[in-house]
Parts: sequence; C-alpha cells; structure tokens
Amino acid sequence: MGTAAAAGGGGGGGARRWLRWLGLCLWAAGAAAARGTDNGEALPESIPSAPGTLPHFIEEPDDAYIIKSNPIALRCKARPAMQIFFKCNGEWVHQNEHVSEESLDESSGLKVREVFINVTRQQVEDFHGPEDYWCQCVAWSHLGTSKSRKASVRIAYLRKNFEQDPQGREVPIEGMIVLHCRPPEGVPAAEVEWLKNEEPIDSDQDENIDTRADHNLIIRQARLSDSGNYTCMAANIVAKRRSLSATVVVYVDGSWEVWSEWSVCSPECEHLRVRECTAPPPRNGGRFCEGLSQESENCTDGLCILGIENASDIALYSGLGAAVVAVAVLVIGVTLYRRSQSDYGVDVIDSSALTGGFQTFNFKTVRQGNSLLLNSAMQPDLTVSRTYSGPICLQDPLDKELMTESSLFNPLSDIKVKVQSSFMVSLGVSERAEYHGKNHSGTFPHGNNRTFSTMHPRNKTPYIQNLSSLPTRTELRTTGVFGHLGGRLVMPNTGVSLLIPHGAIPEENSWEIYMSVNQGEPSLQSDGSEVLLSPEVTCGPPDMIVTTPFALTIPHCADVSSEHWNIHLKKRTQQGKWEEVMSVEDESTSCYCLLDPFACHVLLDSFGTYALTGEPITDCAVKQLKVAVFGCMSCNSLDYNLRVYCVDNTPCAFQEVVSDERHQGGQLLEEPKLLHFKGNTFSLQISVLDIPPFLWRIKPFTACQEVPFSRVWCSNRQPLHCAFSLERYTPTTTQLSCKICIRQLKGHEQILQVQTSILESERETITFIAQEDSTFPAQTGPKAFKIPYSIRQRICATFDTPNAKGKDWQMLAQKNSINRNLSYFATQSSPSAVILNLWEARHQHDGDLDSLACALEEIGRTHTKLSNITESQLDEADFNYSRQNGL
Repeated sequence: MGTAAAAGGGGGGGARRWLRWLGLCLWAAGAAAARGTDNGEALPESIPSAPGTLPHFIEEPDDAYIIKSNPIALRCKARPAMQIFFKCNGEWVHQNEHVSEESLDESSGLKVREVFINVTRQQVEDFHGPEDYWCQCVAWSHLGTSKSRKASVRIAYLRKNFEQDPQGREVPIEGMIVLHCRPPEGVPAAEVEWLKNEEPIDSDQDENIDTRADHNLIIRQARLSDSGNYTCMAANIVAKRRSLSATVVVYVDGSWEVWSEWSVCSPECEHLRVRECTAPPPRNGGRFCEGLSQESENCTDGLCILGIENASDIALYSGLGAAVVAVAVLVIGVTLYRRSQSDYGVDVIDSSALTGGFQTFNFKTVRQGNSLLLNSAMQPDLTVSRTYSGPICLQDPLDKELMTESSLFNPLSDIKVKVQSSFMVSLGVSERAEYHGKNHSGTFPHGNNRTFSTMHPRNKTPYIQNLSSLPTRTELRTTGVFGHLGGRLVMPNTGVSLLIPHGAIPEENSWEIYMSVNQGEPSLQSDGSEVLLSPEVTCGPPDMIVTTPFALTIPHCADVSSEHWNIHLKKRTQQGKWEEVMSVEDESTSCYCLLDPFACHVLLDSFGTYALTGEPITDCAVKQLKVAVFGCMSCNSLDYNLRVYCVDNTPCAFQEVVSDERHQGGQLLEEPKLLHFKGNTFSLQISVLDIPPFLWRIKPFTACQEVPFSRVWCSNRQPLHCAFSLERYTPTTTQLSCKICIRQLKGHEQILQVQTSILESERETITFIAQEDSTFPAQTGPKAFKIPYSIRQRICATFDTPNAKGKDWQMLAQKNSINRNLSYFATQSSPSAVILNLWEARHQHDGDLDSLACALEEIGRTHTKLSNITESQLDEADFNYSRQNGL
C-alpha cells in the first residue's frame, strides 16, 4: 500500500507539479499582459516542450486604413491556442483592450481562439516612428508560440487639388493626343478614370486609346470624333476628385481639289480653270486652302491682236516698231565707236577670292596721248603711282565689289588699277585682261558683272567677308562595323556621336554604319524667322533596321529656354525635302529629344539626315556665338593682319575656322570666348581698341566695323569674320597689344585681349582645348559603354518591374532629369534600358558613374556606388573593363 501510494503519490505529485508550473506560467502571462503597457515587461516567448502542436493562424490581421475618425478592428484566429495577445509597434497591448472568443474545432478536437482589438485615429497620429503604425498577434500553445504577419494601419485621405490637370489642345487629324493627369496625393493611392463628355472611357473597347501610361490619356491617331471635353477622375476609399475639364479640338486643314479642265478661249483670248477647297474642306477651325482658286492664261500663245480692225492700223504699228529698232542700232553704233577711241584701261584680277580680303592696290596714272583730253599736246613722260592697302570685307563671294575711296579715285579719272595677288604670282599668272577706268562696266572672271562703287571718307559702313577664298570641304565622314554587342561611333572634334545599344542589331548580324557632317552649303533652307541651330548630320545605312532605339547626339548653338525658343527636329526625305519630325517640347512615341545646354540627344529607330532648327518666340531668344581672333603677317613686312571670327557655338563650326586658318598661316591670339547674341534685330559691332600710339596705326575708317543682324543670325553658311590691317611705324616693333571689342547694340559684349609677338620665333602659342573626343572614332563591345553590362542588367531587372511605392523606371527617369514625354519609354520593351542608353549618350565624356550611383541610392534600391563594386561582383570581362577605365 505504502509503495503503491508512494508510487501513486509520486505519479500524482509529478502531474500536480507540472500543472502548478503551467498555472504559474499562465498567471505570469496574464500579469505581464495586464502590466505590459505600464512597465514594458515581456511575455514568455516559449513554454517547455509538452505534447501538442504550435499554434497555426487561421486568420491574420490585414492592413487597414482609418477613414475620418472611425476606429478599425484587427482580428486574429489560431488553433490550438491557449492565449493570443496583440503587440503594436513593439509594445504589448493592454489585456483589457482585447476581446477574446473561444471555441472547439469539431474535426480535430483542438481549441480555437479568436481575438480582436480596436485601433483609433488618435493612436496612429500620436505614433512617431520610422515605419507606419503596425500590429502583430502572438499565440501560445503547449508547445510554444507563433507570430502572425505585421499589419500596417494608416490614416486614409485624398487631397483636393490635382498635382497636374489635363490641358486643352488643338491637334490635326491623325495627330497624337497626350493628356497628362497627376491625381491628388492620397492614401491609399488614387485610381484614375477618364471621362469624355461625362461618359467613362473604356480603353479595352478602343485600341486607339491607351490610359495605362502613368495615368495619362494617349490617343494615337486623332479622329474628328475624338473632339470633346475630357475630365480626369481620381478616387480612393475616402473620396472622389474631378480635375478641370480639357477641351480637345481635332481639326482638318483644307486641301485643293485638282484643277478643272481649261475653259474655251474667250473673245479676250484667255481661258480659265478653277479648283475648290473641298478635298477635304477645312473643319473645326482648320486652315483654308492656300493659293489661287482661279487661274487664267493666254490661249493663243500671245498671237491674239485686239483693237486692230483694218490694214491702216497694222501699217501704223509696223512703222513705229521699225523706228524703235533703228534708234537702238544707232545708239549701239555710237557706243562701239567711242569705245574704240579710248586708250585707258584697268587690269583687274579679283584675288580677294584667293587671299581672304587683304590686297594692295597700285594706282598708276598713265599720261599718254588721248583725243579726249583738252590739250592732247601735253604728254609728259611721267607715270605717277600710288599705293593703298586696306581691308575688303565682301558680303557675297559671288558678288564682290572693289571698294575705293573718293579722295583717291575721283581726282584721277584715268587710272590704271592693278590688284596684285601673291597667290597668283606663285602660280605663274602674269597676263591680265585690261579694263578701262572710265567705263564702269565690264567682264570679270567667272562671267560675273562687276561695278566700281564709291566709299565716302566719312562712311563707316561695314563690309563682311566670307572665307570663300579657302578650300572648302563638303563633309566629314567616319565609319565602323557593329554587331550584336553594339558600340559607339564618334566624329572627332565635332560633338557628333552615335550610340548603338547592346542588342539593337540581331545576333550573327553585322553592319557597316557610317556618319557624316555636312560642311558645304546647307540643304535646309530656313523659312521665315526659322534658323538652323546645328550641323546637318547623316547616319546610315538608311535601310538598316534596329530592334531598340539608337542615340544620336547633335551639337547646337541655342541658349536653351522653352520661353524664348521653339526648337524642332527635322529629317531630310529621299526627295531632298525637309520635314518636321517633332518639336522638342511635344509628346511622341516615335522618337525622343533631350535638349542639353550644348547638345541634343535624340532616340531614333531609323537612320537618315537630321538637323535642329529654331523659331524664336520672343526677342530674348539667344544664339551662342564663339568669338576668336587670329593674326598673321601681311605680304608687306610692316603690316599685320587681324581676323575676328563670329561663328555658331558648335565644335564643328569652330573646327572649320581652325582648319581654314591653318591653311592661311594664321595664329590663334586669345582663348575663344562665348557671346550671347539676341534675336532683337540689332547689329554687331567689332572694334579694335587701345592700339599703342607711335608704334602701330590702323588704316583710316577701319577701326570699327559693323555686321548686319541678319548676317550674324543666319551665319551658318560660312565662317563669318571681319579683317583689320595694322601697320608698324618701324621694323623694330615686334610686340603688339590691343583689345578687340565685339558687342551687339542693346545686347552683350566680349573683350578679346591681344598680347603677342609678330615674330613667330618669339610668339607664345595659344592652344584651344576643345572637348575631348575618343581617339578611336569607332568603339565596339563593352569598352564602348560606361556602365558594365552585368550592372546594367541588374538595374534593368530591378526597375522594369512595377513597384507599389513608385520605385520603378519612372523614378529612375526622374532622378536622371528626364521629366517629360514619359509615354515614349512606356512603349519600350525595357524602359530602364532605353533610359540608360540616354544616360550613356549624355555622359560619353565624363562617364560619371558616381552620380548614377547616387541617383540609385536616393531611390532606395541600391546602397553601393557603382564605382566601388568589388571584383567578385563583376564578370571577368566587366572587371577588366572597369580596371581599364579607372572604376
């Protein structure tokens, strides 16, 4: 008995001890829960091993939003569960705030416990932490504890004002319509719906309409039926908001029918034809047809004679005609006779087309017997010579005029003028055609009629010279062979480049791609106030097809401002005509233009010839000009020539100047400077100042020259410059110091300081450092890109995936200063890849990977700078590339 009792007591005592320990644990849990909000004591996280299973949550708390001041309920249900408590923001919720229900699962016989708590708006507003307000369930069973997911609680709201309302537009038929809408800020984020004339738009029913791209409404090809009032509706669980309505008008420009047949010949010997503006007629404010609606012409080839009724009238008109012919023959005979009696001549060689505008004129008075003199017997054997040197600035290389001073020419009516050209002498040309001084008309080389014009002594009207004398190049050209790995094609010292992305060319294919810059006469003729802002750039072959857009970089000379310029991208058709591709500020899904201060980066999918044009909107539109001064010795050992250039601020324009001056032996005397030239129609003045007295002098009336506004504003034809000739008093003077002032009336000015020796052995060379281009025009494969391929792939994989918090390719574009026309990227298979291609084109000179890494860090996706990536993170090829480029 005692043994059994003892045994039984022992067994019963063990069970009692286990139950007592369990009771203490439960008491401790309840006490801790009751005191949790006061002293922060934690509940036990586990219970010693015992028969049973861990709690399994049948229902976990869901994310919730508090609307206005209504509290929300968070629920938990678990089995088997002896207790369930909520933990919010890391602290236990007081036991009194729990509502608990207990039941039995009939199928398993396990105890099921359900608990819920209320969370109020005040609790959420009073919480200030790094995360949203959150709560979590902790459930206990005999075996241990289980934790539920964290549920966030946020206060729902929707602000009243839209961040961007849609704007009304007028578009031509079949044009693209893009209406932007950025809904008000709200939690949760508002969903957007578009209304047309108060009726919802269903883009699933109309393939021409797309409402998926960043809340924007895109109508790919506008139809007349698309005209109407469009409203953006934003709604979440709190409220609905309406944007301002945008009126869209789709118009049709009128076109002419074909001409009708010619009518029968009228009594007035004319017939007519007409056409009407009905194919189609203008609609919704479209432009009426241009040109004539009626046309007439003579229908008898001019043989119709009106008002002559008898033979006597015919005889009268015939007599008058014969008289006119007789008078004309008499005048011609007298003129030829007088010319045959003249002994005075002028030898002229128009060498300004060969030497750039500085010539020496020898004026010889030939005292010979002449029947036209009052006293022909006076014939002294003396030849009086005068020599005059001065600048000739010519407006047009095909229409040059020899400018003379009346004080030199007028007193000597019979002068023989010889224009000596050292270039012609070097070619062995000695014979010259004679031209008479008293006869002011004659034939010049190339069959151009030339006349002398008089320049009065006080007249300071400027003359502008084009470098037509120098050999011109029609184009610069470079080529390279590219395959699936892509690469970069660069035109050195021009600012022009072409980026072929990786994968743009199909595998196992390769193409010889070329790129050229037109340096001849531009084929794009400006219309009205439109001016050419860039070189004409051609890339090809034109029949090549790419699978992803390539990036073409074109330099420009505009001071970029959407308030003052309307800049267009144009393309030359196969017929040689230029048509507009897009305005830089327009929305388009066919191409993309990104305008930087000195270059435009264009994403394209077809090769061809492209250029940028600009239409000034206000007088404050500014072109950037590069001004520079070159100098060289004249043929006369005492003279020194200065040439001041004002050219468009593009690398290719100045490169042409440098090349031309190299052929002339010119030397750059001062670092080139930038001049802002306004479109205010005021001219440009170029002056030579502070010439050392008693050492140098400048020819009379040439110290200041003025260039008309139109010649500067449209100066993309040839390098524009003005020339000045300085003369030393003695050969011992070898140093020259002066200032060149270039200023626009009612505009800006620049000062070029000249401090040089005219002796080449003593002259300090000034080297103009242009923007660095690649030594190798064609780079292929990974070495052509700044971002290693493996890193590029990771970025694309990360940002191409949509993210609820907006951390996707749109944020990547925003952090890289790409804020407009995002619908273009939305149509690409990999928006992130196209954005990175644009980054590569913009940063081909600096390759600033640190700035890209900082942008990624700001987004919150990457915390490591790309320039500090460890070797183990890169493929071998990428590692070698990074080592070579100093990453």
